Amino acid sequence: MFYYVDVSGATLQPDSFEELAMPLFDQLYNFAHWLTQNREEAEDLVQETYAKALKGFSSFQLGTNFRAWMYRILRNTFLTSRTGLKVTMTVPLDTEEDGTEMAVERDTPETLLFARSNSDLLQSAIDELPVHFREILLLCEVEEMSYQEIAETLSVPIGTVMSRLSRARRTLRGLLRPQLQEGASAAIARETNHGL
Repeated sequence: MFYYVDVSGATLQPDSFEELAMPLFDQLYNFAHWLTQNREEAEDLVQETYAKALKGFSSFQLGTNFRAWMYRILRNTFLTSRTGLKVTMTVPLDTEEDGTEMAVERDTPETLLFARSNSDLLQSAIDELPVHFREILLLCEVEEMSYQEIAETLSVPIGTVMSRLSRARRTLRGLLRPQLQEGASAAIARETNHGL
């Protein structure tokens, strides 16, 4: 049996929700896992997101971005959850960087090995980021959303997306720089000792 719901002149069938929503399941779970940093909470969050989205499907306007709509529901559900309320806090003011950047050659065997060996370091640094920085990095770099999609998902202006993304990257660099420099110094010391 099919039910039709009138949404601004267009019709949606209940099975349309499944067709639109199910391809997003893995992406939504990954986003939820990054936000909650816990498998069980991520599963609960995705389940609650799908329940809310199905219940509110009649309010979805055809022709708008369904993916951004689902991500917004997930994010809002997270922010109003016990876990989300615990980790949300004020956005810190930017601290000025000294402007020094590490020069790194790209795509050499050494840099690939270095990148692979530091994946745990990167993951732990991302986990240390405040949730508003983690979510924007994930949406941009992992989910490859456009600034417009991110703005729709987070319900913020595009300028805010760009500034948060910039601050998130700067903060991540700040977290990684001392550890990477320490690792590079240790590698140089090992090579120096082998040369004796």
